[in-house]
Amino acid sequence: MHAHLRAARRLTGVVAITLPALLAACTADQPTPAPLTTADPVPAGVDATRDELAALAAAAQDRHLTAQYAYVTADAPARTVVVTSANDGTWRVDVPAWGLGGTVDVSLAATTDGLFQCALPSAGRPEPASCVRLGDPDDAVPRRLDPRVQHPFTDWLEVLTDRRAPLAVSPATTPTGATGQCYSVESTSASLNAPLDVGIYCYRPDGTPTAVRADFGTLRLAGEPGPAPATVQLAGPVVDGDAVGRAGSSPSDTPSAGTP
Repeated sequence: MHAHLRAARRLTGVVAITLPALLAACTADQPTPAPLTTADPVPAGVDATRDELAALAAAAQDRHLTAQYAYVTADAPARTVVVTSANDGTWRVDVPAWGLGGTVDVSLAATTDGLFQCALPSAGRPEPASCVRLGDPDDAVPRRLDPRVQHPFTDWLEVLTDRRAPLAVSPATTPTGATGQCYSVESTSASLNAPLDVGIYCYRPDGTPTAVRADFGTLRLAGEPGPAPATVQLAGPVVDGDAVGRAGSSPSDTPSAGTP
């Protein structure tokens, strides 16, 4: 009887000593849980470049001026585009040699009264300037009437400031003869109607657009910008009639690609 009690006590002591050791060994064998992490971030350089361009485009929205831009395309001689961004938010862009196969100068303008196209006195149209209302100030220019050079100064600035827009942005080499900080902009959307033309966009730190290279051609700031007027003035009276189209373009009145 006493022998059995002594054996039981010895077994209990062994278990008491062995159990903590086994628990410690099991605990040591378990891997340390990895800390919780979020999704992989966008590379800092890419995100910073997108932020830089968005900030410059926002400054361009607030930059009111009158400026001349040398306009170069593959199918026409170099010409000068005049851009007016007034203090009240109205705008006007004059485009020489665009209408009727390059024989008529035109002007696009958005005022508080609407969106207008004006035909200017030119080689193919000696009459005084007159304007046709195309719609409300925020309406899109119909494709057949759209010279496209106004977009970098108007609605495309909204796309460049929108971080949700499907764009990929990277630093770009400044085009010959241009100045400012330049960015290459690509569309990441498979849609045929991209929000803007892919290309090169350049700005001064104060938001002054200095150069654009896109599908419609190349614009380059020519000289120092002048002060902005309080509001833009149409080139002539508003009349009933048809706006001037570009010969050979689609007769469709649907908005052009990149136009909201």
